[in-house]
Formats: sequence, C-alpha cells, structure tokens
Amino acid sequence: MYASFAVIIDSFPYLIQGAFITAGIVVCAMLFGLVLGVCIAIGIIYGPRPLRYLLNLYLWIFRGVPVLVLLFLFYFGLLTYLGLNLSAFASVAIVLGLTTAAYQANIFKGAILSLPRGQFLAASSLGMSDIQAIKSILLPQALRMSIPAWSNEYSIILKDSALAFVIGAPEIMARTQFIASRTYQHLPLYITAGIIYFVLTWLGVRLLLQLEKSVRIPGYSDHGTNP
Repeated sequence: MYASFAVIIDSFPYLIQGAFITAGIVVCAMLFGLVLGVCIAIGIIYGPRPLRYLLNLYLWIFRGVPVLVLLFLFYFGLLTYLGLNLSAFASVAIVLGLTTAAYQANIFKGAILSLPRGQFLAASSLGMSDIQAIKSILLPQALRMSIPAWSNEYSIILKDSALAFVIGAPEIMARTQFIASRTYQHLPLYITAGIIYFVLTWLGVRLLLQLEKSVRIPGYSDHGTNP
C-alpha cells in the first residue's frame, strides 16, 4: 500500500502535465469542430443540393467510423501520403475536431431549424442578405441554444482523447502507461488517471454551465418567445 501511494505522489506532477496536454487537445478539437460544424450546418440547411449531399456524406463517415480507426488512417496514412509532418498532438486535435464537427453540425442544424422561420423572412424584408441574416440573427441564437449540448460533446471528446496514446501523444493515458509499465503499480495509477479525467470533465461542464448562464437573456426562452 505504501509503495502504491509513493508511486502516485512521485508521478502526480508528471500526470498533471499530461492533463494539460489532454486539455489542450480537447480545447483545440472543440474549437475546430465549432467552426467547421457551424459551416456544415449552414451548408446543409441553405446550400445547394450537391453540397448538401457531400456534407451529409461527411457526417455519415465521421459518425460511422471509430475514432481509433480515424487516428490510424490520418496519422499513419493520409497525412504521411500528403507529406505533412504533423505532431501527434496536432494530428489528434485534427481528427477529434473533424469527428466532433460531424456531431456539432447536427446540434447547430437542430438549433437553427428550431428558430421561427419568420425571423429569416423579417430579416429579408428589412433588406438583409441571407448571409447577414444568418450571421446577425440566426447564429447568435443557435449558438446560445447549443451550449447545453456542448457539455455532452465535451465529455465525449475528452474521453476519446484517451486514444491519443496509441500514436504517441504525451497525454494522461500515455504517461500513465509509461509509469505503470516501469513500476508495475497499474491499478493505483489507472485509478489516479480516472480521477484526473473525472475532474477535467467536471470542470469543463461547470465552465459551460457558467457560459450558458452568462449569455442567457432574462425573460427570453430558447425558442425566441417569452415563457
């Protein structure tokens, strides 16, 4: 028992460094997925039919292929074939970003479609172009409505980031595996890693909850009508 606690105490700073790398991967992936997901959602709703087909194919691929397969496909296959020498950190962030974009696109799509159609028509009657109406009227509401769903997506991406160790990203699991293979204290170290993941999940969800409260408009419901 003493040996287990000693290993945990000695390795804890090393694992915390991995936690910062994990957090960086998740933040980069979520932001990349946010931008790409918004573009995909708008393209699916308002784009021409050929574009809608292509974007829906993208959604089917990245929602249907496991993240582990995508990591190997990109890191050892596509990126190498294109001659791109990206780090494991960047590769994981890109793959997770592309994956979460497929899910966030559906979140934004549902949020935009839930808004009253009259808002878009009213903007057009005021002389706004479609792009101006989407940017200034529809997107601010849709993004605010999507924040609760981001909590679930954040938790999923955080857990998926644990797969990054298979391509050498020095995040929590890679560092835990490295120490466990040398000290043979597998159980206490993996329990510690699980606690770190739990804390990161709790902190992220709490931050998103605070963000939701800060952008909430008093007396204004999610669907644009007074309660």
